[in-house]
Parts: sequence; C-alpha cells; structure tokens
Amino acid sequence: MQKLTFTGERMLPEVIHTTIIIEHLHRYGLASSFCKDKIVLDIASGEGYGSNLLSQYAKHVTGVDIDKDTIEHATIKYKSKNLEYKVGSADNIPLADNSVDVVVSFETIEHHDKHEEMMLEIKRVLKPEGIVIISTPDKKYYNADSKHEGNPNEFHVKELYHEEFDSLVKKHFKNVNMLGQQCGTMSAIFPIEKTAITEMWLSKGTTQKLQFSDSLEAIFLIAIASDHPISYSPISIFNDSKITEAIYKRYTDPIYKSWSYRLGNALLSPLRLFGLSSLIKKK
Repeated sequence: MQKLTFTGERMLPEVIHTTIIIEHLHRYGLASSFCKDKIVLDIASGEGYGSNLLSQYAKHVTGVDIDKDTIEHATIKYKSKNLEYKVGSADNIPLADNSVDVVVSFETIEHHDKHEEMMLEIKRVLKPEGIVIISTPDKKYYNADSKHEGNPNEFHVKELYHEEFDSLVKKHFKNVNMLGQQCGTMSAIFPIEKTAITEMWLSKGTTQKLQFSDSLEAIFLIAIASDHPISYSPISIFNDSKITEAIYKRYTDPIYKSWSYRLGNALLSPLRLFGLSSLIKKK
C-alpha cells in the first residue's frame, strides 16, 4: 500500500497530534446524518477515511481525489461493496449528470481558484433534489486576522471571506444554511445567523484571567445547500476524550522520555524521598 506523508494539511487518521482530526471527524459526523441510504460523492477524499465513514450510512459512496497515489492508498486500505475511489478534480468530476444525492467537500475550495467551475460541476452531478455540504476556513479568522497573517498556508490558493463564500454558494443554490465551526479540545458546529449560544467563557492562556464572549468566531464555514428546502438548526458538539488524551500524550511523551527530564528526575528523587520521610516523622 502506498504510504502517505503527513504534510500538516491533508489529514491522516493515524497521525493524531493536532486538532485537525477533531475538526474533520466532526464534519463527517455532521454529513453522515444526511447520507443515510443515499448515493454520496466525497470530493477531495484524500486518505479515504471520510468516505469510508460515510459508507457506513450511505447506499454508495465515491471518493474522488486529484492525486493518483492517494486514490491507490484509499482503494487498498478501505474495502467495502458500497465504496469506491476515483481519480478526478473538483472542476472535472468523473461521474454522470444527476447521479448523486449528496455531495460532500471539506476543506477543498481554498486549494484552487476554479470556484465557479467547481460549483457548476457539483450542480451537474447532483440530482435536482440533491444536497451539498461544503466547508472552508473563513479568511478573516484563519488568515487575515490570525496567527497565519504574514505566514499564509502554502497549500491554499484562494481563501474566501465569509461574505464571499456565502455569495458563491447562494449564487448556485436557492436554499443555504450557513454554519460555523470552532475547534479546541472539542469542536462545535453552530448556525451563524441565529446562534443559540448566549454565553461562553474563554481563558486568556492562563488560570489568572477569563474573558466573556456572547458569540463564537467561526474559524471554518460549512454550507448545507440545495435547490429544495432544507433546515439545520442544532448546535453540534464533538467531544472525544480518547483523541484529546492522544494529542496530549504526543506532546508530553517526548518531554518525559528526554535525557534532560530523566536526569533532573533522578537528581530530585532523593529530595522527594527526604521530604516525604520528614512529613512522616512529623506525624
């Protein structure tokens, strides 16, 4: 099987060391609720884990990615009668007209500048009553006003502001539900226009100061769109302690296993024992 290299951009499920995995799994969890017994297309399916997850609910799933090696990897790793992977691009989808019930495309559109072509292709393969679920980072929070300022993501070709993304999707679909996603130790997906979150507290990097917020900044935007009426209003939370523990362990293990830590621990051990014995004698 072709081994894929983790670049920091394409998510690999076996490489658990950032919140990327929480962000992506939550999006696929959201999409799965629309995919039951449906014919589904996952554009830019990457490693293949997401298409595989959707295949547990869908009638059939096709994962499409532009990279041949990635498609070969996914085809070998994930095998199911209702799952297949094909080489293709967002502006040239290798599927027939009106053949798909649900199109899923997460963190794809910012990787190219053929946005109109992509939306037209999605419309072409979707059935008249079909739904598209598409996400992208909001340039305002992800880049322009964030830690990425002056150090842009090298894999992104054309990022969009909220207004630009909203306008693009509404140009091609009559009904659009625009959601936001914020991720830390857990992920939250929420309606942007009518957010039910009325109170939130954030620490300012320490335990000494808290900040009140009456809203969430949507680092990522998720549009659920169709030419038929759709409705999505829940606040969705993804919280997996196992993943959080794995992320924490990945960062702390190198410290605990380092020679400097081991040496310091060995030097301090007698002092700890002395301190403990002193406490016992006092009692």
